[in-house]
Amino acid sequence: MHSRTLGSGLEVSALGFGCMGISHGLGPAADRSDGIAVIRAAVEAGVTFFDTAEVYGPFVNEEVVGEALAPFRDRVVIATKFGFGFDADDKQTGLDSRPEHIRQVADTSLRRLGVDRLDLFYQHRVDPSVPIEDVAGAVKELIEAGKVKHFGLSEAGVQTIRRAHAVQPVTALQSEYSLWWREPEAEILPALEELGIGFVPFSPLGKGFLTGKIDETTTFATGDIRGTIPRFSAGARQANQALVDLLGTVAARKDATAAQVALAWLLAQKPWIVPIPGTRNVQRLTENVAAADLDLTAADLAEIDSAAEKITVEGDRYPAHLQKLIDR
Repeated sequence: MHSRTLGSGLEVSALGFGCMGISHGLGPAADRSDGIAVIRAAVEAGVTFFDTAEVYGPFVNEEVVGEALAPFRDRVVIATKFGFGFDADDKQTGLDSRPEHIRQVADTSLRRLGVDRLDLFYQHRVDPSVPIEDVAGAVKELIEAGKVKHFGLSEAGVQTIRRAHAVQPVTALQSEYSLWWREPEAEILPALEELGIGFVPFSPLGKGFLTGKIDETTTFATGDIRGTIPRFSAGARQANQALVDLLGTVAARKDATAAQVALAWLLAQKPWIVPIPGTRNVQRLTENVAAADLDLTAADLAEIDSAAEKITVEGDRYPAHLQKLIDR
């Protein structure tokens, strides 16, 4: 797979791999050995960029990722995240980006991943109680200490990005972006291009919806976050099927799948965009990786954009208690 550069020098595969779903957010965790197997299959398929976070599990996802990638450490880039607090029972207690907590998370993440550096260390969500300059300064100290190589933000607004970048250059912003969530195009993408910051879209397949494998009759397992998301209500899924149908029309002509067209569309937006689709299934992994070689012509892209403009996507992308964590 060809590579792309995030920020001023973090070279990664054009498609990364989002590891969250292996142990968090999509119902019961996958068997550990199966999770390790699909991550290693991604390496063999040419993926060099892997995304995890302490909160996934919590904690267990970093351990699985660390074990899976141990034989390939010099070939891969591992990103993880800080920004949430936990109580004595490992229950999430809310946002916590205090500098002393960031330093603590860095040390525990290094240990769980079994590495001597964190290639990319994101603030998972902006903490309004801690000035972003203090957050960037804490990560800057970790970079100077050799524990972290690159600083990232997630779901941050433009002003937050600018303020952080002035203290410690931001290598990448990770936020949701796909054909069914295009808000970043208005302000985020122009700011990132101006500042030379890479963009890492999570949920590039709309949490699975853009694959065409989910419809209004689909049921979600206990613990699957999609069961709580307004955009995944039965009515919204029925309304949003029009977007999947559009992808399917283009896919049929390109001898591809809807998922591949959705990923190829993202890759075509900017050369510094690196989507991170995730999966527990090696067959789906193979399908996703092939999207990096799917060429959408200018006419294809114009057709998709023109048709998508006529489709109104129904439903919020988060339940209310999570929506309020998004920085504006």
